[in-house]
Amino acid sequence: MFANPEALELREELTRRRFICGGGGFAASIALSSLLGAAATGQGVPRGPHFAPRAKRVISLFMSGGPSHVDLFDDKPLLRKLNGKPMPEEIIRNHEFAMIKSASPKVKGSPFKLRPRGKSGNVISDLLPRTAEVADELCIIRSLHTDTFNHDPAVTMMNTGFVTFGKPSLGAWLSWGLGSENTDLPAYTVLVSGVKLQPLLTNYWGSGFLPSRHQGVQFRSKGDPVLFLSNPPGVDPGVRRSQLDLIGWMNNRHFDRVGDPEIRTRIEAFELGYRMQSSVPGLMDISKEPQKVHELYGTKPGEVSFSNNCLLARRLVEKGVRCVQLYHTGWDQHGTLERDHRRQCAAVDQGAAALLTDLKVRGLLDETLVIWGGEFGRTPMAQGDGRDHHMMGFSMFMAGGGVKPGITYGATDDLGYHAAEDVVEVHDLHATMLRQLGIDHKRLTYRYNGRDFRLTDVHGKVVKELIT
Repeated sequence: MFANPEALELREELTRRRFICGGGGFAASIALSSLLGAAATGQGVPRGPHFAPRAKRVISLFMSGGPSHVDLFDDKPLLRKLNGKPMPEEIIRNHEFAMIKSASPKVKGSPFKLRPRGKSGNVISDLLPRTAEVADELCIIRSLHTDTFNHDPAVTMMNTGFVTFGKPSLGAWLSWGLGSENTDLPAYTVLVSGVKLQPLLTNYWGSGFLPSRHQGVQFRSKGDPVLFLSNPPGVDPGVRRSQLDLIGWMNNRHFDRVGDPEIRTRIEAFELGYRMQSSVPGLMDISKEPQKVHELYGTKPGEVSFSNNCLLARRLVEKGVRCVQLYHTGWDQHGTLERDHRRQCAAVDQGAAALLTDLKVRGLLDETLVIWGGEFGRTPMAQGDGRDHHMMGFSMFMAGGGVKPGITYGATDDLGYHAAEDVVEVHDLHATMLRQLGIDHKRLTYRYNGRDFRLTDVHGKVVKELIT
């Protein structure tokens, strides 16, 4: 009936009776072959840091849409003096903007007060009063520069080092390069809050050409913590375990034939999902946190908010998650910046400041690199009552993880247009972040399509003035 010996062998392998008769022996062989396979192929084995790290983990507070540097961290008195006058032609000549169409756009001074804070004198807007209270923890960079003024490629650039899709994100590189500190949780997690003014693409936290188990896993602070994690109705844990054992056994047999590493990834994803059914629900339940913690963060259990996500980020890094990324959307304010920047800052100020305070109290800040910023800044010129996208010079801040606290680095010109002093390109930022995690950015490479790729592409330098 089966003239082909391989077909006969396949039928023998997949006979249900043979699987059941094998009992626990099959489950044991699945686990053993998975471990042996990982050791033999290098899949799942952390490569480890190249030198002693200052930080073990990263929390990225990503302000999606582009917060305005000249309204938050980079005070420009000349903008107020020239408010309403045409921007000097020699500044904007031959420059493109995302949406400004006027031949002579007008200068727009900030309607907000920015002033020195703390002992460091770091300049922070009145829109961020809680952040101002932790000014001496911040390393503010005022001289960032990126390569594109449109959202999708700029967010992709800030997260992957490239403006085109298909490259691994920072979190995926960290997962692949350093591994996970907790086998019951993903190494890279993502939380989202804010006003949906532009889409968030899963590409931003994707694994690109790295094995797919290194992609970010989106957690939710309301409802099921992870979509499709719960068992379907009528499927109890024992049934699910039996299903996974069977699927794993078949996948391992398939791997033995074709050697595709993504088969191993599928096995690991199933097993991690099973373990997460126990580890995640309790971790994502913030209701049992002390009242003083809720007062610090301004959290309300059961709601979706940036503050809730900041508290969850602290809980995740406590459990060994390597990279936690919080996206807060709604910063793309072309026509109503004064009103909407007030809204956005009110939504993120307390949570971000509380996160830094909480990490420090718990002794975690020294080993946790926190970074706050968006894909670009906003123009010093007006667009209606707002500002357009701006890539030529903008601000971010870092804290913890061995960066110098209480300093401001770099500068834009007097109009806040060009990064004019100590320019920091996106690849420089990535190289510096990797350095704090013990990684030489030039050595963290992955061969794909005949070329060695890295997060910093063929660019990037460590900005030593930012780190201790």
